[in-house]
Amino acid sequence: MSTSIRNREIWRIAIPIMLGNLAQTIITFTDTAFLGHLGIVSLGASMMSGLYYYVFTMLAMGFTIGIQIIIARRFGEKRYDRIGVVFEHGAIFIFFLGILMFLILNLFSTDILALIIDSPNIYAESIEYIKYRQYGIIFVCFNFLYRSLYIGLSNTKIITFSTLIMAAVNILMDYCLIFGDLGFPEMGIGGAALASFMAEVSATLFFTIYSYISLRKKNYGMFKIHPLEKDLTHRILNISGPTMMQKLFSFGVWFVFFVLIEKMGELAIGISSIVRSAYMIIILPVFAFSSTADTLTSRIIGEEKQNEVFPTANKIFIQCVLCCLPMIVISLIIPASVINIYTDNITLIQAAIPSIYVVCIATLFQAFGNIYFETVSGTGNTVAALFLEFGILIIYVIFVWMTSHFTTHIEYVWTAEIIYGLLVGILSIIYLKHAKWHKKLV
Repeated sequence: MSTSIRNREIWRIAIPIMLGNLAQTIITFTDTAFLGHLGIVSLGASMMSGLYYYVFTMLAMGFTIGIQIIIARRFGEKRYDRIGVVFEHGAIFIFFLGILMFLILNLFSTDILALIIDSPNIYAESIEYIKYRQYGIIFVCFNFLYRSLYIGLSNTKIITFSTLIMAAVNILMDYCLIFGDLGFPEMGIGGAALASFMAEVSATLFFTIYSYISLRKKNYGMFKIHPLEKDLTHRILNISGPTMMQKLFSFGVWFVFFVLIEKMGELAIGISSIVRSAYMIIILPVFAFSSTADTLTSRIIGEEKQNEVFPTANKIFIQCVLCCLPMIVISLIIPASVINIYTDNITLIQAAIPSIYVVCIATLFQAFGNIYFETVSGTGNTVAALFLEFGILIIYVIFVWMTSHFTTHIEYVWTAEIIYGLLVGILSIIYLKHAKWHKKLV
C-alpha cells in the first residue's frame, strides 16, 4: 500500500521540529559542557536535578500532545475556525497546571530530592539548581503549547526561530553566570539554572508576539474570547489525559534509571551525565520524526485516508534512520573526541566510551520503537498507547534494577534503551495491523 505523503513533506515538518527539540538539548549540552569543568559533582547534580525538573514538564508535554493531535485532526478536516478554540481551552488548563507544578517544586523539592539522592554533595548542588530553575516551569508549559499548535498546523519553521533565541540566551548567560564573566556574579550550578530560566522566558515571549502578529487575522479563531465548551473540554481530557500519564510514566522511569545509577557512585553518575548529553544529540532526529508521525497520522485520518497510515509510518522510519546515521557513524569512529567536549579527564573519557557505543546502537532501536508508537498515538487512541507503554516500562525498570545492582559496568545498564525500543516497536506494529483504530473519534 502506498501513501500520498512524500519524503519532502516529511522532512519539511521534521526538520523544524528537530531544531525545536534542539532547544532543550542545547540547554543540556551547554550546561554539561560548562559544568563539566567544575567537576563530577556539578555534572551529576545538574543531571539529577534537571531530570527531576523535567519529570514535571512531561505532564505539560503529554497534555499538549493531545492538543496537537486534535489541532492536526481539525486541520485535516479543514475546520480551521476550531483551532483557536482548542488552543484557548488548552491554554487555560496549562496555566493552572503550571501553577500547581511550581507549588510542588517550591514546597517539596528539598524533601523529595533528599529521599532520592544518596551523595550529600550532589544533593546540595541539586537544591541550588532547583532554587532558580523552578520559576521557569510555567513558561515551559506555554512553550510546549505553542509547539503543539505549530506542529499540528504542519507549520513548524517558527519553532526553529524560537530555538535559536533560546540557545543564544542560554549560551550567553551560562558563560556569564556560571563562571562570573562580563561583570556578572559567579554562581556555579545556580548560574546554569538561572540561564535556563531566562532562555525559557525568552522563547515564550517570542512565541506569543509572533503568534499574535501572524495568526490573529487568520481564520483560526486565535486570540479571541471563546466560551468554555463542556464537550470540547471532555474530548481534550479524553485525548490528553492518557498522553499526560504516558509521558509522566515514561520520563519518570527515565529519572528512575539515573537514580539507580546514582547509587552506583559519583563516578557512575558523572559518566552517565556525559553519555546522556551525547545521546540526546544523537537521538534528536528520532523525536522529531516521531512527532511528525503523530501529526501526519492524525491529519491523514482527518482526510479519511486511513489506509495510508501504516505506509506513511514506514516511510517516516526510513527517513529517520537516514537522518540519524551521520551522527551515529561519527560517534562510533571518534567517541573519545565526542566525550572530550564535556571533559578532559582521561579516566572519565575512557570509562564513557563503551556506553557511547551502546547508545549509538540504541538510537536505531529507539527510531523503530518511537515512530510506530507515536503513530499509535496519532490515531487518537491514547489509552491504548498508555497501556502499551506501561507494560514495557515495567520490564525496563526491572532490567535496569538488575543490571545496576549486579554489575559495575555502566554500559550494561544503558542496554535497557535497546530493549525498550525493540519491544515498543513490535507491540505498536501489532496494534496498527490488528486493532480497530480506524474510526476513533477525536
